[in-house]
Amino acid sequence: MTRPTNTGTQAVDRAAHLVATVVRADDPLTFSALEQECRLPKSTTSRLLSALERAELLERDEAGSYVAGPLFWLYSARHDPWEHLVRLARPTLRAVGAATGEAVHLAVARGDRVVQVAQVDSKYLLGSRDWTNVDVPSHCSALGKVLLAYGAVGLAGGPLEQTTPHTITDRDRLRRDLAQVTRRGWASTVDELEIGLTAVAVPVHGRDGEVVAALGISGPGQRLKERHEEIGQLLIDRAGQLSSLLRRRTRMEDVA
Repeated sequence: MTRPTNTGTQAVDRAAHLVATVVRADDPLTFSALEQECRLPKSTTSRLLSALERAELLERDEAGSYVAGPLFWLYSARHDPWEHLVRLARPTLRAVGAATGEAVHLAVARGDRVVQVAQVDSKYLLGSRDWTNVDVPSHCSALGKVLLAYGAVGLAGGPLEQTTPHTITDRDRLRRDLAQVTRRGWASTVDELEIGLTAVAVPVHGRDGEVVAALGISGPGQRLKERHEEIGQLLIDRAGQLSSLLRRRTRMEDVA
């Protein structure tokens, strides 16, 4: 009897297993981790990973670990742009969380609303709550002030909601506050959304310079009251890196 040849099918199965392992992982995977997880010989792993990179199904991050490739981002961008943004922003959120220890947030404009689409929790027991998908008035959150200041959302008509005694409800005062946001590059709130809560946020820019999201942190005022400038600059630097990544991805999608 002759043994059936399944080399082609076996190669596809192994490659698919590598892709699935990377996509399902919470963090980027090193070559060694993939080799062990998929139980493949080193030479086979190397050959298949090279082929998957050429096909844009996988790619390596700055540290050399493997993440989902451009084809996955292209699909996400065309079918769920916010999910695309969140996936690209995750490493940035984690980096800001590691540097500050505070809760880190990413928000976008949906119509006239500001919606938080991702969060990395604080490392402290006393930290910020989970604000994902919570409807918050834009004028009393740092994320909202960023999107207001750069015209990503418009200010609602009628009286502005006062969530605490410190909420800015005077429109002229709010306009002055928003003008300061664009001058210095970051927004802040102190006790304006909740008593005891401080937040700082900055804009994230798209390919043509438009503001597509806001990146920020929040936490107890006691920990943050002397750190606004420091955190603002940290966020500006990280948001700049994320903006550059978004511009590169958009160019790749145009070519595809």
